[in-house]
Amino acid sequence: MEYTKEEIMQYMEEEDVKFIRLMFRDAFGVQKNISVMPTELKKAFEGGIGINARRIPGFEKSETGELYLVPDPETITVLPWRPESGRVVRMYCDVCRGNRIPHENDTRVMLKKATEHAKNEGIEFKFGSKSEFYLFKLDDEGNRTDIPHDEAGYMDIAPLDTGENIRREICLTIEEMGLRPERSHHEQGPGQNEIDFHYGVPLDAADQMSTFMMAVRTIAGRNGLYADFSPVPLKDKPGNGYHINIFATDKDGNDVCKFVAAGILEKIREITLFLNPSENSYKRFGTNTAPDRINWSAEGETSLMHVAERAGFIRAELRSPDALSNPYLAYSILIEAGLYGIKNHLELPVETGDECLLPQSLKEAREIAAKSDFIRSVVPKDIFEEYMG
Repeated sequence: MEYTKEEIMQYMEEEDVKFIRLMFRDAFGVQKNISVMPTELKKAFEGGIGINARRIPGFEKSETGELYLVPDPETITVLPWRPESGRVVRMYCDVCRGNRIPHENDTRVMLKKATEHAKNEGIEFKFGSKSEFYLFKLDDEGNRTDIPHDEAGYMDIAPLDTGENIRREICLTIEEMGLRPERSHHEQGPGQNEIDFHYGVPLDAADQMSTFMMAVRTIAGRNGLYADFSPVPLKDKPGNGYHINIFATDKDGNDVCKFVAAGILEKIREITLFLNPSENSYKRFGTNTAPDRINWSAEGETSLMHVAERAGFIRAELRSPDALSNPYLAYSILIEAGLYGIKNHLELPVETGDECLLPQSLKEAREIAAKSDFIRSVVPKDIFEEYMG
């Protein structure tokens, strides 16, 4: 829902809002925030709230130490787990220079630019997500253990599946926050869960993923558990994937998703560093049903890309990313790779034909990205250097 700044100010007064969390993200998608009182909101909208940016990955080399958080009024939502009296709300922000000039190293700004580039080319992208996470028990001091919340398996039900009530609480909470969960179930691993979302325009989809991860971790903690999104939380157990569903149409309504899928497959080795940014990411490849080869299929059980037509539209599901990736950066790069496929009218290779391997280590992914003219053309220099280590 769209709100004006004036409507936001009125809402603060009528709903007894006492704190506003202004949230942003670093180069790796780690959420940061600063809390302000309602009296500071007018200043935030007009010129932004100053932060010491040089302590934030991606902004350390900024020409000025102080940058400004400018809130997006369309992202306002109440944090349901905070008290009803003296409410706390959250708004996502763009990181800006003085005079509200967006900073090119803000990955939310990057995604806006990539979406605008697509629009100028007459292409509309939409993204959906399927995200897996483990729930672990805490010890008496509140520290995470390696003991899963349950020992259930794929799509089991209670009493084996003790995560059912927590998934329900998560879904109801994020729905209250404006998200659209589609389905949820127990996954293969002990204590492993999955929640899927309806697709949305790129910026909304990335905001949704950020909100989802915050809500899951908060609700898990309130239930005496720890939510782990890392690629391989337990050795020899199924890893956590962050499957990204991609849809694309041109200005005439024609489905161009196969061109997009072909572009992503051609660039996948170059962009893997930004979809799988940790050493742990590469331990997941090739295990259970996680892909390690560059291929596609209409079935999608173990392939890198699942490309299928359903209800009159084509969906491309990319199965290699994990949730340690920055969704704003990931979607930006996927849009640009997709536009490359459209511009060059790339065709999908033979289904499950000759297959190259994805990078097998963080070191290899960095080496491939370092040689990529495509990456240098779409990722700002400072962000690139952060990922190069």
